[in-house]
Amino acid sequence: MGELKAVAISGHSGRETSESSCSLETASATASVTVSATETAPVPAGRDRPGAAAVRAPRSRRLPLPPGVESFASVDQFVNEARPDRPVHVVRPQVIQAAAQWFIRHFPGAVLYAVKANPTPYVLRHLWASGIRHFDVASLAEVELVAGLLPRARMHFMHPVKSREAIRKSYFQHGVRDFVIDSVPELFKLLEETRSARDLGIVVRLAVGGRHAFHSLAGKFGAPPAQAAGLLVQARKLAPRCCGLSFHVGQQAMDPVAYVQALRLAGEVIAAAKVNPDILDVGGGFPVSFTGLVPPALSSYVDAIAQAAEALKLPKKTKLWCEPGRALVQESGSLVARVELRKENRLYINDGVYGGLFDAGISRLSYPVRLIRPEGPAPSARMARFALLGPTCDSIDALKTPVLLPQDVEEGDWIELGQTGGYSAALQSGFNGFGASSDPVEVAGAPMLSTPGFWQEDDSAPSLVGF
Repeated sequence: MGELKAVAISGHSGRETSESSCSLETASATASVTVSATETAPVPAGRDRPGAAAVRAPRSRRLPLPPGVESFASVDQFVNEARPDRPVHVVRPQVIQAAAQWFIRHFPGAVLYAVKANPTPYVLRHLWASGIRHFDVASLAEVELVAGLLPRARMHFMHPVKSREAIRKSYFQHGVRDFVIDSVPELFKLLEETRSARDLGIVVRLAVGGRHAFHSLAGKFGAPPAQAAGLLVQARKLAPRCCGLSFHVGQQAMDPVAYVQALRLAGEVIAAAKVNPDILDVGGGFPVSFTGLVPPALSSYVDAIAQAAEALKLPKKTKLWCEPGRALVQESGSLVARVELRKENRLYINDGVYGGLFDAGISRLSYPVRLIRPEGPAPSARMARFALLGPTCDSIDALKTPVLLPQDVEEGDWIELGQTGGYSAALQSGFNGFGASSDPVEVAGAPMLSTPGFWQEDDSAPSLVGF
């Protein structure tokens, strides 16, 4: 790509100020914050990269169970004892802990949890107890949720389009200072609703491609490079405390080169703007394994990001951010559903795409599944392919890909579907009167599927035995 020229922006302006670094806590500073449910232990930062400072990542203990949440040794024990007649979300808190601490240990910057992936209070509290101190929020409701649960959390409003009320209340009532923009009108709106506050952090979202993503986010948000450069110039003038550049390579980015290419483009924008940002935010998109969809080692993504960022030769004051959502919570969750009817190779279950299985019905992700039969004959060892259909009257309420289950599966059996910790509870509705129980169930043990090069292959990961 040729040399970029920054597009001048007229309208609101601020006095020229010297560039100053963000007064932000990074992972190394925040991971040592003590909460009642944690203890801390020294661990290496940034995978022992040259110049990486030691950080302290909490080693979480079990949190007290909130009202309505029960704990079981296993999913099988839960089904055997409870015989649930509604779908139930199952959560493994030790897996949340391990994933969070892996990112704190290995990502060379601040880790912002994308609240949209799973905003349930149970999950947010466990992320906090595991060391996550920064939260990527995208609505006033998410701001109010995090502020109410975790009053010491640092929130960053990362949605490029916000209502005026959301900006105003987030800033004046909840202490949010960092906001993402991708257009001139949004910049004006932000300044007007915060009364041109001088302690703003303004992060410009850059449009990047999504061809390496299983689910591309390209096209809806992000400023083209030339416009992003112009916005970055103005952000520097108007936000002397903190300005930055961000992007999102799409959900389930299946090749680390997606981040390398995006960082290279970000470098061109920075060069065109002649502004050294305080923040370079690589967004989310960190992939996890699903049935038939196994990404490269997650550690290779972190390494690729670190090397590509270092190649930009930005000042030491420029800090890296990331916004994992799915990667922090996906493996921790399962959904338990019951078979209500079998028609040959079609199984009608009591949850579907209007419930906790949106990803499988819309994004064509395929979950690992297994049969649970508390009593009666043991399931057949012979497997067969079945279509799963949800409980609502809508014909689109069906999973896009078949699943393998014992060939004698029948009405009254339960099915555990793994990898539902993200974008399951968050997307479910009560359409047609169906839906999962409002309270999750806590279980011990390993997830149904693991992602290569992630916490399960980390020698410093906490043991799950006896958690």
